[in-house]
Amino acid sequence: MGVPQLKEIRRTYGFDEVAIVPGEVTVNPEMTKTDFSFDGVSLSIPVLASAMDAIVSPAFALKMHQMGGLAVLNLEGVQARYDDPDAVLAEIVDTPKSEVTAVLQKLYSAPIRDDLIGARVEAIKQNGALCAVSVTPANTKRFAPAATEAGADVIVVQSTVTTTRHISNSARGLQFPELLEMINVPILVGNCVSYGVALELMETGIHGVLVGVGPGAACTTREVTGVGVPQVTATLECAAAREEYYQRTGRYVPIIIDGGIRTGGDLCKTFACGADAVMLGTPLAQAEEAPGMGSNWGMAAPHPALPRGTRVEVGVKGTLEQILFGPTSRTDGTQNLIGALQVCMGMVGAFTIRDMHRAEVVIAPSIKTEGKHFQLGLE
Repeated sequence: MGVPQLKEIRRTYGFDEVAIVPGEVTVNPEMTKTDFSFDGVSLSIPVLASAMDAIVSPAFALKMHQMGGLAVLNLEGVQARYDDPDAVLAEIVDTPKSEVTAVLQKLYSAPIRDDLIGARVEAIKQNGALCAVSVTPANTKRFAPAATEAGADVIVVQSTVTTTRHISNSARGLQFPELLEMINVPILVGNCVSYGVALELMETGIHGVLVGVGPGAACTTREVTGVGVPQVTATLECAAAREEYYQRTGRYVPIIIDGGIRTGGDLCKTFACGADAVMLGTPLAQAEEAPGMGSNWGMAAPHPALPRGTRVEVGVKGTLEQILFGPTSRTDGTQNLIGALQVCMGMVGAFTIRDMHRAEVVIAPSIKTEGKHFQLGLE
């Protein structure tokens, strides 16, 4: 007699457990196209910079724009709380690790100022860059209109977990259809990891869905709460929701994979699993232009009651251009990410990102260790 099961636990997969199968047709990498667009916003590379204070400042946003991507500024971070955010960032970076969480909590308790929201948006726009800003659902109705009035081109509504059916004590919570009527710019929403939630978010009319709960290098959500789904499985599920919604409505809502991507191999696997774009954090925190000066910390790290992030020392590894486009002498896949994507697209015969969605992906737990004894220091 078998033991009764309370629930069935399904198998899920992360980047290190799968591999991309070469295609039957190959193309020259220079013939591939890596552009990404949503609701009138067009980028030449499918990369967004994460809304983290150690990564995105107005100056970094301009540099990211020049590289063909889009940086997202955190409207609930130090840029919107302090006249001199660089001094605050330096204090965070210089604080001993044992004390940094308390310092983060103190510094992020300063009020968010509407005048600084406008000033930061204008600083990005005055140099001709696209401006994307991030707000949490609880503060969206307050900050999103101010940001769009100042000229923001994209609003990103982002929390650790976002659904369309949030229950709270609020008289009336955030309703995405109402938000779409309130502001006339594209709205990206996240984060989620499942088919059902992604589909319901798309049905509200929003313009893109962010995928990922807890995989980031500076995020401790999985350790603190136990919540999360590995990114390969999360991507596959949300991509299936996008295809279902597209077949039903004719409206294509892209999914943007946020977190857990360390190398060109990880990046390529996201697209083979169905991603339309990626949101990068720590890889871009290693850029010389990033304001964190070789450090990064999670957006939930300063939470006053339950911090779900930490400061990590990632180092300064090169310029933003080297990280995205090379040239590089590193062999670990952490630089020239777009070059790696184009080479992979050539190997699977994909001319476009959407062609990449047709690439075969296999379960391959030994993909990073097979035959690598010398690299792993085993001989």
